[in-house]
Amino acid sequence: MATAYLRPDEDITGLPAQDAPATSFWKAGHPPTLIAAFLYFDLAFMVWVLLGPLAPEIAKTLGLTPAQKGLMVAVPTLAGALLRVVNGVLVDRIGPKRSGAINQVIVILGLFTAWSMGVGSFAGTLALGVVLGFAGASFAVALPLASRWYPPEHQGKAMGLAGMGNSGTVFAALFAPTLAKLFGWNAVLGLACIPLTIVLAVYLMLAKDAPSQPAPRRMMDYAALLKQTDAWWLMAFYAVTFGGFVGLAASLPIYFTDQFGLSTVVAGYCTAGCVFAGSLVRPMGGALADRIGGVKALTMVYAVAAVALVGVSQASGLPAALALFVVAMLALGTGNGSVFQLVPQRFQAEIGVMTGLVGMAGGIGGFYLASSLGLARQFTGSFAPGFLIFAGLAVAALACVAGVKARWRATWKTGARI
Repeated sequence: MATAYLRPDEDITGLPAQDAPATSFWKAGHPPTLIAAFLYFDLAFMVWVLLGPLAPEIAKTLGLTPAQKGLMVAVPTLAGALLRVVNGVLVDRIGPKRSGAINQVIVILGLFTAWSMGVGSFAGTLALGVVLGFAGASFAVALPLASRWYPPEHQGKAMGLAGMGNSGTVFAALFAPTLAKLFGWNAVLGLACIPLTIVLAVYLMLAKDAPSQPAPRRMMDYAALLKQTDAWWLMAFYAVTFGGFVGLAASLPIYFTDQFGLSTVVAGYCTAGCVFAGSLVRPMGGALADRIGGVKALTMVYAVAAVALVGVSQASGLPAALALFVVAMLALGTGNGSVFQLVPQRFQAEIGVMTGLVGMAGGIGGFYLASSLGLARQFTGSFAPGFLIFAGLAVAALACVAGVKARWRATWKTGARI
């Protein structure tokens, strides 16, 4: 029988962490819930970025400008960011399992309505983007659902595996353009309801809230978290790692079609390759952070991401750009897992709302990147300024990590590497 996470100073045996025998990862928590969290997150992420792969076709139909295309693919990211805070509160009130079911039903109904009624205007795409934000808010459900079952020494792996659900962006990039060519882009919205419904049924069967759910907090307690400097640092770090990942995932189909004249299907394949790289390494990033500490992992991540994004801004050919995007996504994906190795070390008791806050910051970072790339293309004729500014943000994050690491290592007493 699986045992839930107890306290930051205890492992799953209930003994102090330094005195308890080591327990393997797969025996430390509840694998069916971990699988359910991954599947739910995976399909939710698939539809969260759905407008990105469909953007070239939608833009042709509706006659959108580059700035409008950038805003269209950025709105789901911003809506998801804001709704993650709502989900963080909901998770603490009714538990992650029920919160996830509510979100999934809203997304399915929204997509079905959009398919049946049709989306015929730019304003309609923005409204759909808001509905898809509920899928992006799944982040604040899936991670606490998995995290609450695991002790500190396995948090990086648990959060990394659950968070690997961002690989759903690969499915969107692979299949949405082809289905749009065959049936029209509006039909893709209806087709997406099929796998979402299947996964919802599996989720309801497998997922189980951990027995040691923290007591619901008062609203003033949530506001109190924002008075803690560490909360803001973690939010800022995730705004760069996850913001870069999801911003690129939403924007690359537009970049590849506009910059190199690729067909939507080929652009989808290129995007899928880049996104797959970033998704694959998320659990590896968590495991790496468990081994060497999240601070050291983030230091490497920001340096590599900054160099790769500067290279992208100067790339003149598809092979070079593709290779640099893969490197950037590998770094950013590793960073996503690394940040969420740190979050439960500092805020285990508030993991629900902190996941929402940190996830919101990541979504805002993604909104900025996706929208800024569209604006840069429209007003300068090039995507390069957008990439260069985000590379600068990675350098700033690197400097901030260096500034806080000594204090964190001195004051966080968790028994895990920081």
